[in-house]
Parts: sequence; C-alpha cells; structure tokens
Amino acid sequence: MVAVYQFLDKTGQRKARDGIADFSTAVTQGGVEMVIDALKTAGEGTWFRVAERNGIDNLVRERQIIRSARQDFAKQNDQEKFQDLNPLLFAGMIIEGGIIGYDTNIRSGGLGARTLGIGISKQYKQDVVTVSMRAVSVLTGEVLLNVQTRKTILRYGSGGDVFRFIEQGTQLIELEDGVGNNESVTFAVRTAIEAAVLELIHQGHSRGYWTIEGYNENE
Repeated sequence: MVAVYQFLDKTGQRKARDGIADFSTAVTQGGVEMVIDALKTAGEGTWFRVAERNGIDNLVRERQIIRSARQDFAKQNDQEKFQDLNPLLFAGMIIEGGIIGYDTNIRSGGLGARTLGIGISKQYKQDVVTVSMRAVSVLTGEVLLNVQTRKTILRYGSGGDVFRFIEQGTQLIELEDGVGNNESVTFAVRTAIEAAVLELIHQGHSRGYWTIEGYNENE
C-alpha cells in the first residue's frame, strides 16, 4: 500500500509570451493525479494499491457524517449497536517528489534556402522536463528508492515564401505559408512520471524490496 500526498511543480517557470506578463505556469499542476494514475495502471493495476491522501480531509469528513447518521438512526430505533465503519487503510510507503526542471531552448536550429525569389525554411527547438520521484518508508522514514527521469519536448516548424516583381518591376507578389507542431508539455510530464514509476519498480527489484517474475536485468 502506498500513498501520495504531494507532487508539486518546483520549476518556478511561467509561460513565455511576447509583450505581456503571463502568470500561467509552464507545466501542469496536476502532478498528484498523474502519479496516482501511473501507480494504479502499473502492471495493469496489479503492482500498487494506493491510499487516498490528497483528499483525506474530505474523506474523514464524509466518514464522520456517516458515523453520526448511523448513531442517530440507532438511537431513534432503540438499538444499542450500529454498524461501524471499517478502519482506513495505512500505507507502508509514501511516494514523493515533483517536477524539478523545465529547460527551454536546450537545442535549436534551422535550415533554409532561396533562389529566384522562392524560399523554404525549417526550424526546430528542443525543451526538456525533469521529474524526481522517491519512495519513503513509513516505519523508518528512510528514503528507499529515488529516481529522476527526463523527457524531451520537440517543437518544429516549416514554411515557404515567394517574393517576385512582375510587369517590368511595377507590381510585387509576395506569398508566405508555414506550419508548426508543438509537443504537449502535459503529455511530456505524464510520460516522465510513468517512466519514473517504471524505474522505481526496476530499482526496487534490483535492491531486493520486491521481485519481478521473469525479469532479467541483462536483457
């Protein structure tokens, strides 16, 4: 049983826009939800059992409402006992960490050519998002496992233009066209989190905390 309390954006990065101050964050703030989903889907749901902790206040409040309603029902019907709620499950490990890096323009470049007023060009830019994840023992507080994963984010664009004079230089024709593709930052964060969960599983196997049947580290 594992629990996830927080998985924060620790990059401090804001979205970059020309000419305006944008206070929107550059990466998603839904890290906890992505980590829980990655844990619950690992091994088709067979690897981890996840205890609810991010919404623990709502869970405890709802259990208090149920307990109070059952007590009132028992009193109204002169019952000495009423069905109590099962105790909450406790976690043996806590999964912690966060999005610790979002580096832009790690690599950029382009290529272009022009002849007889006709030109084409291509540009690309590469960003990187970095995720850190660790597993902490609830009994001892020891950090049992710790991994960091990275995912590149590729952006590229291509375009063409025509610049020509016609009718003895008295009229100008200028045409431009282009297209760009930007990989989703949110998808990149999710991929990095899933890779971190997978690496935690492999690291836990290599250190003897659990065993993966049929796993060969040399493959």
